[in-house]
Amino acid sequence: MFCFIFRLAAMVALSISVIMAVLDATRTVAASALVLTPLNTSWLAVSPDTRAAFETFVRAKAGPLLWDSAIAWVLNQPGFAVFAVLAFLLYAIGYRRQRRAGQFAAT
Repeated sequence: MFCFIFRLAAMVALSISVIMAVLDATRTVAASALVLTPLNTSWLAVSPDTRAAFETFVRAKAGPLLWDSAIAWVLNQPGFAVFAVLAFLLYAIGYRRQRRAGQFAAT
């Protein structure tokens, strides 16, 4: 059951990654120059209230050092790359290995 949830979340993250990559590709073609939109810019464009609430929560619970060092760095990376890595990690967590039939079974 948990494997299915992680694989579903990986599929959603991969879908978001593809959408963000298409938006960046469209902007790149329109500008005739490479355009990589940081996740922070995309998040602020979609929902600035949740972005501010997330920053307040992290600074209050984990401290400003975590925000300034790790999370701010992640938010400055291209959004499609962040979601692609997240999709890979979620899929790796939810991956089920196939059993080999009859490898140790007494037949």
